[in-house]
Amino acid sequence: MSRLFWFGAGVAAGAVAMRKFTETARKATPSGMAEQLGGAVRELAGAVGSFGAEVRAGMQEREEELQDVVHNADTVQFRRIDAAPAPDAAGARRARRAGR
Repeated sequence: MSRLFWFGAGVAAGAVAMRKFTETARKATPSGMAEQLGGAVRELAGAVGSFGAEVRAGMQEREEELQDVVHNADTVQFRRIDAAPAPDAAGARRARRAGR
């Protein structure tokens, strides 16, 4: 009985090894390589398309944020940048002393 078990295990292992060998040999043929290359190109195209979609979604989100900022900026009062602040008394004295 033990010999029959080991014989069956050997046949099963041989069948699995033969399938793996046949599959590997098929992949090594030009048509098998073309099939693998085609699959890789399809996968790359899908990844690029997904990346583009994410970039467009991010651009749309940022555009909405900028539109909100511009809309809210219309209601905010800005101080003039070119207007010089009035000098205080100590600043005026330092300016006069520096001129001497």
